[in-house]
Amino acid sequence: MSRINPKCVPKHMRDRSIAAHLGDNLRQVYRLRSYRVIKGDTVRVVRGEYSGIEGKVESVDTMTGGLAIEGIQREKVRGGNVKVRIHSSNVMITSMNLDDKYRQEGLQDQSSKEKSKTHRRARMQKRKKRMTKEKAR
Repeated sequence: MSRINPKCVPKHMRDRSIAAHLGDNLRQVYRLRSYRVIKGDTVRVVRGEYSGIEGKVESVDTMTGGLAIEGIQREKVRGGNVKVRIHSSNVMITSMNLDDKYRQEGLQDQSSKEKSKTHRRARMQKRKKRMTKEKAR
């Protein structure tokens, strides 16, 4: 199977692939399972060598899906430190950077869509029960 070159994928599609799971408290507030990671979010590494470490996202690389998190560094052989890139699928968002008004609006829109889905699902279940009762008569 051939790998797709990330440079050939449009930016809006690459941005969608940089998502991470939300923590339990954020999941209850926004009724979402995952959301896109941006600079300024606080994340906890859940898999890999650095699991359990929590820090702010310093930069996001859309080509590789990697995140530079403050506090996660590796010492180079010739001296000095280098940031370690952690893939976005290996982290969980613990608090979100809500400085951007477009992100706030997007979160509100997404959560309202989820609420309407659950409301619609409940209505459909009631309708099915009513239809089965009528057929039984």
